Amino acid sequence: MRQFGTTFNRLFEQWMFLLIPGSLLLGFLFADGLLPFVAAVPALFAVVTFTMGLGCGLGQLRHVLARPWPMLWTLLLAHIALPLAAYAIGVFLYGPESPYVIGLVLFALIPLGVSSVIWVGLSGGSVAMMLSLVVIDSLISPFVVPAGIGLLFGDSIRTDTGAMMADLLLIVVVPTIAGVLLNQATKGRITERMKPVTGPVSKLCFTAVVALNAAAIEPHVVELKADMAKLVPVVVLFVGICYAAGFFGVLPLRSRELAATASYATGMRNISLGIVIALQYFSPLAAVPVVLAILVQQPVATLHHYVLQKLHKKEAGQPVSRHVG
Repeated sequence: MRQFGTTFNRLFEQWMFLLIPGSLLLGFLFADGLLPFVAAVPALFAVVTFTMGLGCGLGQLRHVLARPWPMLWTLLLAHIALPLAAYAIGVFLYGPESPYVIGLVLFALIPLGVSSVIWVGLSGGSVAMMLSLVVIDSLISPFVVPAGIGLLFGDSIRTDTGAMMADLLLIVVVPTIAGVLLNQATKGRITERMKPVTGPVSKLCFTAVVALNAAAIEPHVVELKADMAKLVPVVVLFVGICYAAGFFGVLPLRSRELAATASYATGMRNISLGIVIALQYFSPLAAVPVVLAILVQQPVATLHHYVLQKLHKKEAGQPVSRHVG
């Protein structure tokens, strides 16, 4: 069982850039059969966040928080600078009333993505800092997401802020805290012991969330065919801007480790949560930019890994390896 779990985790992480968009495609193709199971998405997502919390102990958080400024600066870039950029780009291209503006802003407000931890490890960043960022950002998401929507859109959007906060607490904060406390209670032993089981289970839950969310949005795809030509390039551009914000934002600190960590932190978001929020509290069309980001996020992560590798090896005067993962 341990060998199977380890192999599964390794292969999933290696082929994640194809598996996640593939899950999205399957959700669209088999939407009719999957729609009855969409109600299970919050429970599946809670499993993912619990597993994430299980990999982070209080000691690890304290160690990273001893140098809080890089983390704080990264979160400010992720949740203040980038939502403002998303709003400006969206309003300029689509107008203030467009649901696509909400989708772009929501992408910048949702918590940092769990899969960023994998890419940070591959790219020579600080895994401890990235994992701590994901955990902390998940814990503050019930306040960040509703506050950001309220500040940027005001009364122009009617949404149940209290219900949104309650949902985020239930599917993000509570499972994360439970995982962290369990890690602490067992002094981290449970993480390695359970990883061959929790790893595959959480990854399967994650792909299921992506597929089910795609099934939920499939009936509305016909409505946006005319907009795809002008929407896809904007999503690709904005995801690229998110990576660039983290990379160039910490460039003055002259730290390769921090540049890799911050760029993946600002570039990779918890897209499945974004779709859940968009579908539950906004127009289904608001979920479209977030759904499209699924197709972009992992391939851009692969490209960014190669760019970082090339930059680092160029500085060291070494040949560039073209292998990723």
